[in-house]
Amino acid sequence: MRILVTNDDGVDSPGLAALAHALHGAGHDVFVVAPQTDLSGTSAAIGPLHRAGPLSVTERDWPDLPGVPVLALDAPPAAAVYAACLGGFGEPPALVASGVNPGANTGHLVLHSGTVGAALTAAGLGVPGLAVSVKWADEPHFATAAALAAAAVEWTATDPGTPRVLNLNAPDCPLEEVKGVRPARLAPYGELWVATADSSGGEVHLEFKGHHREPEPDTDYALVRDGYATVTPLAGLVAASVAGAADAITAALG
Repeated sequence: MRILVTNDDGVDSPGLAALAHALHGAGHDVFVVAPQTDLSGTSAAIGPLHRAGPLSVTERDWPDLPGVPVLALDAPPAAAVYAACLGGFGEPPALVASGVNPGANTGHLVLHSGTVGAALTAAGLGVPGLAVSVKWADEPHFATAAALAAAAVEWTATDPGTPRVLNLNAPDCPLEEVKGVRPARLAPYGELWVATADSSGGEVHLEFKGHHREPEPDTDYALVRDGYATVTPLAGLVAASVAGAADAITAALG
């Protein structure tokens, strides 16, 4: 299978190399297009694209993956997905694999994650997307998440009528120590942040204070924390079936 490998941490991220190695080792036709720099938290941002002129592309050499094209793109990961799926780098991919992100993308974080945003963008273009992350550590076990990703490719690429998006999170441990793979729902928002304006008025500081409630045991956050890998299919851009919006707006206009 032809697979685009991208990420939001930049082309020099070890997690990107680990994912490319695992998929190439599984026999897939891999090519890498990733941002030149760390663009974490960019979600599915693509920038102005055609209004910005041509995007800078730089070839990189990965000696341990001979024959695998590696390109650094001056754009967010979702823009790399656009360019690849539209044929900018040869034959479009049959699947987009994004990661491995250092730090789990669980719960509401999928909204902000450039890792997940790349996979959702792929699905919007008709291509299945796989987002891969591993629980944060000073030296994360990227190989664990990459091996799980290689095992998830076949299911993710299966055509159920609409392109699938699978969010995969791994615990930070060797593969043989993973307790299992579990389906998981997204954890509700439970983080505690504090925003403080600088006394000079020139800055505002955002500080993470922890979690203000215990996550329920079937959520992705709780399961990854407890040593399981989690898989959460994401619906992507699906309109909610809530009636009455048009009538309410019409009525409010008088």
